[in-house]
Amino acid sequence: MSSSPNGSAAPSVTRQQCLDLYYYMRLNRSVEDQMMKLFRQNKIVGGLYSSLGQEAISVGTAYALEKRDWIAPMIRNIGALLVKGVPPRDIFTQHMAKYTSPTQGKDGTSHFGDLKNLHIVSPISMLGDLIPVMTGVAMAGRYLGQDIVTMTWIGDGGSSTGAFHEGLNLAATQRAPFVLILENNQWAYSTPVSRQVPVRDLAERGRAYGVASVSVDGNDVIAVFNAARAAVAQCRAGNGPVLIEAKTMRMKGHAQHDPAEYVPKEMRAYWEARDPIARFEKYLTGNKIWDAKAKQEIESRIAALLKEDLEFAENSPMPPPELAEQGVYCEGCHTIEAEWHRPKSEVTPPKSSVEAEWTVKDFGAFDASTPSGNGAGAQVSASPAASKKTSQPARRASAKSSKGKRGGR
Repeated sequence: MSSSPNGSAAPSVTRQQCLDLYYYMRLNRSVEDQMMKLFRQNKIVGGLYSSLGQEAISVGTAYALEKRDWIAPMIRNIGALLVKGVPPRDIFTQHMAKYTSPTQGKDGTSHFGDLKNLHIVSPISMLGDLIPVMTGVAMAGRYLGQDIVTMTWIGDGGSSTGAFHEGLNLAATQRAPFVLILENNQWAYSTPVSRQVPVRDLAERGRAYGVASVSVDGNDVIAVFNAARAAVAQCRAGNGPVLIEAKTMRMKGHAQHDPAEYVPKEMRAYWEARDPIARFEKYLTGNKIWDAKAKQEIESRIAALLKEDLEFAENSPMPPPELAEQGVYCEGCHTIEAEWHRPKSEVTPPKSSVEAEWTVKDFGAFDASTPSGNGAGAQVSASPAASKKTSQPARRASAKSSKGKRGGR
């Protein structure tokens, strides 16, 4: 056992894992620092959204995944892209709309993915929509025998969208191997959490759907990593989805155009003192995990990488005009085929067939002895028959209109 930067006990994390986590957090911040300079030079074509102060979340969660697993990042998850293997040059060229970018200059923000190699689903601007999408990816992977876990991120404001709740309910009922990271960064654009959600811990929103949910210090990368790897293990074991609420603070405005003057100065100072990178540096030093030489090696490695990739991006051409009409429709440019990792016979009749009837264990009657029966409704007098504990044997509800067999798992 070891302690995380916040002093809590945590499962063992190796020295190399600690150094990797620091490298990716520092790389995350350095990439964004460079893009801010490019933005001010008018070289960034689209919007620029900072994850300053939230690096521990993207890095700590993505680092808990395996290569085969799938992610769908949002605008403040550059750290997850870097952990997954996306080089900084792809991030630079994408935001600069260069021909060498993943979208060949057709998009100027973070809307790109890699379905074939890195297993990255492109962001969807409509907040919450990635939750049902990644639930579907998780279900498909299970059906194909791929033994994968999927992960996406959502903000506190996005947790109030309809897609968030519909998607989470779908994941719960299907017991999908899906991890949802809820980044509670205190602000939905300019609206504080307390003005748009009636609960303090947004993890409660997951529990409402029967999803295993925890809250964690989002500025403690060890705590985030440990929570994420426990969630991934639970999903891979077939125990259903997990929601992790990571409490943090968005240290910049919604985007570069937003000065965030609505944030109280005292609140900003409070979170500045809890910067995730500075905290982790103290942890690494205090626990003798590194020394000045090791830190310098990481900084030099990052500087060399960014210098090379920035030069590549700066020297890359803009896309040719004729590219605009290409790739609008798929005209045989690629094939989409399922990657089976188990015999198809396991999920087709007769092996997958079940009787067309339901086993109903609970008939849904009111039970005053349960916690849910102790609320305001329990104060109303009811007939003796209605207040008795229901203990009816399981019954089989026959689907008479559908005789024979039906396929399923």
